[in-house]
Amino acid sequence: MGRIAQGTKVIAEGGYEKIFHQTFDTLPEEQLKKSYACYLSTSAGPVMGVLYLSTAKLAFCSDNPLSYKVGDRTEWSYYKVAIPLHQLREANPSVSKVNSAEKYIQVVSIDNHEFWFMGFVNYDGAVKSLQEALQAVHALQP
Repeated sequence: MGRIAQGTKVIAEGGYEKIFHQTFDTLPEEQLKKSYACYLSTSAGPVMGVLYLSTAKLAFCSDNPLSYKVGDRTEWSYYKVAIPLHQLREANPSVSKVNSAEKYIQVVSIDNHEFWFMGFVNYDGAVKSLQEALQAVHALQP
């Protein structure tokens, strides 16, 4: 049901490219290469959203705002992550030893922060795109 709502939102808002540029600070020449519906694993549980791969960054934004407490008030905000490609060290495919249908992509930044993405419709395509993007960026670095 969540994916149907997401598809409706994407159509209503003009496509993934437009949503990406509205959601994240982007460079003038930055272009969206790929987008993947998936989940980001967090300490509070999996968060449904979209993983964006652009010419400059890897970014994730939740489909819906999440609640959090500020004092005795409840605030709402979208869960967002944005990492410049040159700050990523690796993207590792991983499969659960217990359930081989559970496939993950572990993304590690150069300062050793780990992000675990899962629930991809096109898992193999996502792994390939991320690894190719990282190889291209690392080939440019001295």
